[in-house]
Amino acid sequence: MESKGNIPDYFWLTAILLLALGLRLINLNAALWYDEIVSVDTHLRLPWGSMMKSYSMNYHYLFNLQSKLAIGVFGEENWAIRLPAVIFGVGAVGAMWWLARDIAGAKIAHLTALLLAISYHHIWFSQNARGYTELAFFSTLGMILFLRGMARPSLAIWLTYGVTLALATFTHLTGAFAFAAQGLVWLGAIAAAAIRQKPVPRQFLFPLIGYALGGALTLLLYAPILPSLLETIGGVSATSQVDVMQEYQNPLWSLLEGVRTAIGSAGVIVPILAASIIFLSILGGVETNGNSPLYTPSVALHIVLTLVLLLTLGMRIWPRFFFADIGFIMLLIVLGVRVVCTWIGSVIGGRGQFLFALASLAMIAISAGLAFRNYSAPKQNLAGAFDLVQTTRAADERVFAVGQAAALFTGHFDADWGPILNDTDYQNAKRIQGPMLFVVAFPARSFRAVPLLDKDTESDMTLVRRFPGTLGDGAVLVFRRD
Repeated sequence: MESKGNIPDYFWLTAILLLALGLRLINLNAALWYDEIVSVDTHLRLPWGSMMKSYSMNYHYLFNLQSKLAIGVFGEENWAIRLPAVIFGVGAVGAMWWLARDIAGAKIAHLTALLLAISYHHIWFSQNARGYTELAFFSTLGMILFLRGMARPSLAIWLTYGVTLALATFTHLTGAFAFAAQGLVWLGAIAAAAIRQKPVPRQFLFPLIGYALGGALTLLLYAPILPSLLETIGGVSATSQVDVMQEYQNPLWSLLEGVRTAIGSAGVIVPILAASIIFLSILGGVETNGNSPLYTPSVALHIVLTLVLLLTLGMRIWPRFFFADIGFIMLLIVLGVRVVCTWIGSVIGGRGQFLFALASLAMIAISAGLAFRNYSAPKQNLAGAFDLVQTTRAADERVFAVGQAAALFTGHFDADWGPILNDTDYQNAKRIQGPMLFVVAFPARSFRAVPLLDKDTESDMTLVRRFPGTLGDGAVLVFRRD
């Protein structure tokens, strides 16, 4: 085991995990955003026996069961609802440390884990009452088991792999994609060995048992809702085709949105940074080929397979579907930066290690600076907009909620507001005499669905307040029309 100076590696791992935990506890009780509220209303408030009666893409089943348990212990507090995400977020940092250490040694593992611990996206999802940090944890654990199991075949490793596969898939169906990609890499390795006429009985039989176990457990877990699951997946394409935000089905939009949410609206810097990430990841992938030749193909194939499956199913390509890859890509970036520094060092006279140290400090400083954006606002402040309207509205003032969040205001918040989902609803509302308030969540989407309202906000209305949100299109706007 490598050490940093005379201090054991586990000391640095512990320090990194404590830092990760502290950063994920800050503002954990902030207002819930749309998807979190939907999960609370349609799932977490159900009796235990009713939580597996129907399938929805919005449900993260394993996470929801854990969140309901946390609510039962601590009460329905926002921080309790999100607690499993925090725990698995910290766990994902630790798992990535183990994986990076296996592939590139302790020093690279320390840096990779530290960058994950202070990563804007990683903190954001660790404070999100959804199962994405669980997917990251199980995907990373699966990668560790896959690489070790391929290098030193063991039935125990592959049985554990099968259980991990089932847990990831039970968190969300997209969790299966990473394991499917590794399965294709496994089959490719078997085919290559067969071409070389090299016997690989254990590398074939043990993984086969692991995948069979994982598949069987997944079917068992989803058995109560399997018909609903198949029906829902079959209808995804129809809903996506009528979505006013057609760009959500564009892979390039997903890449740029992932970068933009981390650094903010930065114009031309966004595509430049996206291109740099791809370039450094490619360099890092070449670097891993010596010690772990199956790692980069597994990561790349997971990204490609996810894109292909989402496009085939006609689903929206949200950046969050690739969150499980964040640690994998971080390791590739770190290794890519080291390759660049080594090359520059060889050109200027052998200062590659010094340059890499400076680059590491720069990456840490930049990541830490970006991380503070997590605490600048809630993800989406629906509760703040509701409180403002209810405490300031005049007795004769009508209130309308615009867009897909309208149902949450009348349901979760029990507001007496009217919904506006399209131009017809808006025109009917305009016929009413007297002052009005309009609460607009997801403004980009809502204004595209109600273009007449968008036009009137420029001339006939006053912006009372804008509630910022760190979620993409997460602002909530309150307008008044006298």
